[in-house]
Order: sequence, then structure tokens, then C-alpha cells
Amino acid sequence: MPETQTDYGEFFSEHGYLPGVTVLETEELAALRRNFDELESKIGKENAQYSLHNAHMQHEFAMQAAAHPTVVAVLRAILGPNVFLLDSRFICKYPVGQVSGAGPDVEPYVAWHQDVRYWGVDGGPVVSVWLAIDDADAENGAVYFIPGSHKNGLQQHGSAQKAGNMLTSNQEIPSELVDESKKVLCPLKAGQMSLHHGLTVHASEPNRSSRRRCGFVLRYVPTCAYPSDDPDRPRTFPATVLVSGENKEGYFTDKAPGFFHKAM
Repeated sequence: MPETQTDYGEFFSEHGYLPGVTVLETEELAALRRNFDELESKIGKENAQYSLHNAHMQHEFAMQAAAHPTVVAVLRAILGPNVFLLDSRFICKYPVGQVSGAGPDVEPYVAWHQDVRYWGVDGGPVVSVWLAIDDADAENGAVYFIPGSHKNGLQQHGSAQKAGNMLTSNQEIPSELVDESKKVLCPLKAGQMSLHHGLTVHASEPNRSSRRRCGFVLRYVPTCAYPSDDPDRPRTFPATVLVSGENKEGYFTDKAPGFFHKAM
């Protein structure tokens, strides 16, 4: 595990991901979990799995997490001083059978994929953050990465044949293109984050434990990145927020909510 911010950037560049960075102190974690649990109780577990999209625009606690000084400092080491938050989503993988939906025999999982396949951004990398609200481990479906896979460019994606894929477009890299012998598990303690490049191939298995696995997923880009014209990757960006530096290029609009004030 790298120990300095310089090491963070070097490790990320080489491997395409960064594991186990501690972000939240005990009280900060308790507040984030309490606020999420309140939202979960209002909308129900089935909706809380994937439907809390861009909560940072409505909820100050979510924006504070997305712009946490430790998160931003690590992002600056990877992306440089000028950084946009592109999008956010709470994602919960509940124990198998705990949430109704696809059917009693279907186990929710996340197929092998690359985030950037459907992100519609060029000119710079998309970095995804998983900020753990709950512990994540092999038993409850923590993520697996294929180290170095970000260096191989955009992979072919098709539609998953196995039921239960949690990805909204049901996308999947065909199994013959993924060398699973190279996969690395990325367990996290609650309050830690992992980061990965938008081209890093990753997946997660069903939650066969008795514990929830919830995280706050955040996407960031350097300000030199811009929306793609690729018709195969259409995307709108209604919730972009400048979280660090200056927006010199102006490709994205700073739509920061009124309660947010950038620290650097």
C-alpha cells in the first residue's frame, strides 16, 4: 500500500487502482451512515440499491463527503490541481434474498466492465471512488480489479447473459477477454475509499453474507476532460461541481449547490 500522496499517483498510474485509503474519522463515518440510513428508510431498500443518484446536489452531507479534504488531496495527486466532481451515486448490495426484485433465485452481482464505456468523456481520465459506508470484503461482495488493465484501452462490451447484473445498461466484458487469474480483491473498512481508473476492468460477486455492503460512488475528472461526441456513449452532466482548483478550460459548468464552498 503506498504511503505518500506521490506514491498514490505512481501506484495508481501503474496499477489503475488505489486501495484502502482512510478518509473518515469515527464521528464523520457515523454521521454519513446515519444520514444514508435515514434516506434508505424513506425510500426503501429496493430503491436504495441504485436509485440515489447525484444526492450531492440536494444533501449537504453528501456534498461534504464528495469534497472531503482527504478525497480531494488524493485526487489532486492523481489528476492534478483542477478537478470536477462529475456524478455521484449511493450503491447498496444487500444480502441475497433480502431485497425483492428480479426473483428468489437471482443473486445481484456486478459483471466485469469498465466505467468509461458509458461515461461519454474524452480528453482526460475518469476516476471512480468507492467511499465505504459499510465494511466490504469477499463475503459481502467487495470489488475485484484486474491490475494494469487500464493500459489496454476500451474493451468490447456486450450484454450480460446471467441474470442479476446490477449495471444499468446490463453491460459486460465477455469472459474470454478477462483473465480472472489476475484479479485482486479490494476489501475496505468503513470510512476508507478505493479509487480506480475508468478503464480498469472490475467486477463484484453477490453478497452472500448477512451484512449490507453500501458505498458512496463518486466520479471525478480533470478540468481538461470534456464531453464526448461519440454517439455510442451519450451522456448528460447535470450535477458537475468544481471541487479543486480552477475551471480554465470551461468544458464543464460548475453547478455547485448553494450550500457548498470550495476549499482549494
